Amino acid sequence: MRARSLLPFTAILAVLLVATLVIAKGGHSKPKLPGNATTVSSANLRGATVSPRVHAPPIDLRDVTGKRITMGRYRGKVVLVTFLYVKCPDVCPLITTNLHATQARLGPRARDVPIVAISVDPHGDTRTSVTEYLRQHDMTGRMRYLIGNGDELARTWKAWNVGSKRDTANPELVAHSALVYGIAKSGRITTVYPANFKPADIVHDLPLLERL
Repeated sequence: MRARSLLPFTAILAVLLVATLVIAKGGHSKPKLPGNATTVSSANLRGATVSPRVHAPPIDLRDVTGKRITMGRYRGKVVLVTFLYVKCPDVCPLITTNLHATQARLGPRARDVPIVAISVDPHGDTRTSVTEYLRQHDMTGRMRYLIGNGDELARTWKAWNVGSKRDTANPELVAHSALVYGIAKSGRITTVYPANFKPADIVHDLPLLERL
């Protein structure tokens, strides 16, 4: 019974991964982005380039320490934004692992590139569970993981055009967008990366994002 209940969701995740692979290679599959923006290939940027480069939608949530986090806090900085949940069986740990590897490649420069993760699971992402997730992935103090109630998070999902749909057969699982958004110094969404992105690609793009 358990295997059958997981199959539809596994299929959804497979589609998400295939879609993000196509995006990364400049194919025809396009992610849903704020402001109905689309993605195009670029000779300079390794991430899929957002066109037009829309301003990053507002974020006004709290992290696991209770600190209020807004996009305004990062004005004038390059920021990486993603959407996760702690019980995710595959794409979320993959994104988190790749972000950790990106920071390792950046070395001391990583302090100047904030990473913000936003929950897509208001029920399962509690302060306790998120704190443990960050500890397990060695991201404590290295990634702001924002949580909130259903209404607070839904407003953010809508603003960012992010899908979040609970699997009715297995309520612990959530089908959701699996992207990392590169926010340039100007505050505009400039690049997107699939869950299986290469850390070297973000490291390559950062100097360009700092000038855009």
